[in-house]
Amino acid sequence: MSNPAASRPALSTPLFEPAQRPRIWALSISRLRDLFFDIAGEYVERADLRIVAHGFEDAVREVEAAGTGRPDVVIAGGSNGAYLKTRVSVPVVLIGPTGFDVMHALARARRDGAKVALVSHGDTPDEVRRFSAAYALDVTFASYQSAQDAESVVLDLRDRGIDVVVGPGLVTDLAANAGMGAVFLYSRASVRAAFDTALEVAQATRRETVRRQRLDNLLQHLRDGVVALDAQGRVEAMNQRLASVLGLDAANAVGRVLLELAPDLAGSLPDADGDTFCTVRGASYVVHRGPLASTGSAAGTVLTFQESRAVERLDRTLRSRQRVQQFSARYRLADIVGASESIERVRTLVKRYARSDATVLILGESGTGKEMVAQSMHQLSARRDFAFVAINCGAFPEALLESELFGYEEGAFTGARKGGKAGLIEVAHRGTLFLDEIGEMPLSLQSRLLRVLQEREVVRLGSTEPTRVDIRVVAATHRALTEGIEAGSFRADLYYRLNILSIALPPLRERPTDLLPLAVELLLQAAAREPRLAGRLPDAAAAEHLLAALDEPFRRYAWPGNVRELQNVIERIAVELADADALPQDSTEAVFTRDMLRTVAPEIVEPHARGRKAALSLRERSRHVEADEIRAALAAHDGDRDAVCEALGISKTTLWRKLNAAQ
Repeated sequence: MSNPAASRPALSTPLFEPAQRPRIWALSISRLRDLFFDIAGEYVERADLRIVAHGFEDAVREVEAAGTGRPDVVIAGGSNGAYLKTRVSVPVVLIGPTGFDVMHALARARRDGAKVALVSHGDTPDEVRRFSAAYALDVTFASYQSAQDAESVVLDLRDRGIDVVVGPGLVTDLAANAGMGAVFLYSRASVRAAFDTALEVAQATRRETVRRQRLDNLLQHLRDGVVALDAQGRVEAMNQRLASVLGLDAANAVGRVLLELAPDLAGSLPDADGDTFCTVRGASYVVHRGPLASTGSAAGTVLTFQESRAVERLDRTLRSRQRVQQFSARYRLADIVGASESIERVRTLVKRYARSDATVLILGESGTGKEMVAQSMHQLSARRDFAFVAINCGAFPEALLESELFGYEEGAFTGARKGGKAGLIEVAHRGTLFLDEIGEMPLSLQSRLLRVLQEREVVRLGSTEPTRVDIRVVAATHRALTEGIEAGSFRADLYYRLNILSIALPPLRERPTDLLPLAVELLLQAAAREPRLAGRLPDAAAAEHLLAALDEPFRRYAWPGNVRELQNVIERIAVELADADALPQDSTEAVFTRDMLRTVAPEIVEPHARGRKAALSLRERSRHVEADEIRAALAAHDGDRDAVCEALGISKTTLWRKLNAAQ
């Protein structure tokens, strides 16, 4: 059969091209096209409308070849519309005649001929048959499925003596060509209704497209791999991160069964909502399964794949951020007062060691400022934004020290906190752990600490699962650890693990030039805490003037308690000054005299014999500390004594003498 529209030129007319309006194509190869043109002007403000003179397979090719300019909705009638509905990837709105259209068309047909036939695409609606029977209309009913059927039906009706055919455009064109009367079934009202429906469908489609684009955008920006599955396990959406992990094309995966695309996942995915672990291409992932919607499992499933290393990093970061305010370093390098050569050397070592993550052992008598040095080193290091956790290893009973350091799981012992507790080693994650008085640590805990230093992981009490930690360890002691090794109270392997870098703090009696500056700084601090004294000591010059007479007795005293003892003496002086009237604003003399010092601190002016004996004992300890520092330097320089002498600023004779003096 020849195409009834073949004699007409193909028409593809864009009536307007606004970018944001719905794109609607009206397709027809019959007189329906003329009706499209008649009402197109009514929609120029609301749609980008094109009337296309193609039907059936030609129309399918036209739509699919349009690419990004493809219509949002297609309008067509009769068999052409039914054909397109199952073959194009866009919504198709069919033009349906109204009851009035049918009555009006049949009335016109009866005026034009005695025998009338109503031809419709598909089965004739029952309501039309009932209408015809109710009004005793002599109408022949016929239907068709395709263009070939339509031609056969029309020719059959002509042979049966039908005068006028009522039907859609294709049928009426065929009837006219066969010499029969033809009444077009569709009216402007039915076409307008189709156009209005197409606008609603286009707007809804665009809203859904925008929603899906936003959802896809969200999925693509997630750090985890995500896939949404329907009830049959077919992929509805997948982000590029997961597609890359599985080695798939995300766009081509949609509509296909996930386990067929990635058979390695079979048996690894969770059977119910919750978490599990699986391995994909050699990497470990935490997989979470949840419902795609709240209406039950039939609505589908969403799976998220989070790389276990990322979970581990996040966990470490969270642990390191917890309680960071309670565990922060207060002191900085500028807080270390003094200009003596020995203190300058300490400052140099602190700056140098702050650039390293190696373990540091700080040696020094009690009260020399070991924690201040450790905090200063932390503040200068790359770990400054994380916790500085300090614990005195000699201040706790063994059982309590173990739980404080290593933490515990729920039920690990009677009285254990519900949910367990992270130990201070975990709290120090990514920061610094300061172990003060490490020489007092019980021998049984030294082996556990050694494992932490070696493996960088900690096991809580009552647990078998190790937790990875990233910490910098700084230890301090006033004891000679080598003596502890000989006595069997300190592990040699722990000593060598701690003594990688070493700083020896000089006692106060060996830095006499720093005594008065230290006393001035401590007095200003005490005055800031005492309102009665604050206004009478405006600056360091006034405080130095006040204490000038004490320089000589301070230098002669051995200071067995070092800076801590000096701080105690200055506190007594501050209280004495606050209660006295002997501190006028315009004083030009050193007000606090040696006689006044004898009142508040007689041990300084007239030290007791036991004080001298204690000082002698401390000098012996100092020799051991110096020897430990020299041994640490020898280990660091592979036994090269020349290099050690140069690093420490001493001669070979002094090196030999100090090593032997500690034997």
